[in-house]
Amino acid sequence: MQAPLALAGGALGLIAAYQMRDWRWALGAVTLICNWPFTLFAIMPTNRRLEATEPQDANPETRALIKKWGGLHAVRSSLGVLSTLAFLWASTG
Repeated sequence: MQAPLALAGGALGLIAAYQMRDWRWALGAVTLICNWPFTLFAIMPTNRRLEATEPQDANPETRALIKKWGGLHAVRSSLGVLSTLAFLWASTG
């Protein structure tokens, strides 16, 4: 559900940027849409490695991957926060 919402929010942000002639809406939209490639190219490989690990085969490398995934997810969450802040900034006029 997060992916379609990011696309919808990004598209609406770009429409608002065009209509309002305000680059801040575009900044929010692009930041929101950046979640897609970040997820595909940074998070998905780690997800695949974790999903391929059977619970009984977990080891210190698995723990390191989980910690890495947590950091990557924090970046993705930060992109959402930054886009929200840009949209709020743009909405102030």
